[in-house]
Amino acid sequence: MKIQVLGTGCPRCKALASNAEKAVRELGLNAEIEKVTGIQEILKFEILMTPGLVIDGKVRAAGRVPSPDEIKQLLVESKESR
Repeated sequence: MKIQVLGTGCPRCKALASNAEKAVRELGLNAEIEKVTGIQEILKFEILMTPGLVIDGKVRAAGRVPSPDEIKQLLVESKESR
């Protein structure tokens, strides 16, 4: 499973990365978490606001910081839809 956190390094982006790491740890998943900080790379995902959360190539949240519990739910849903 690949998780990407889209953002230039603002406090909200860092909070999202932290929440994603916590969710992965609590679920015991083997997942790669990548921080995408380049503007050109972020634009490829066609989001209007950062931070963004991408799971296995699909944008699952943008412009807000989901809680660890919400991220866990998104991760479970993504895993089930494989």
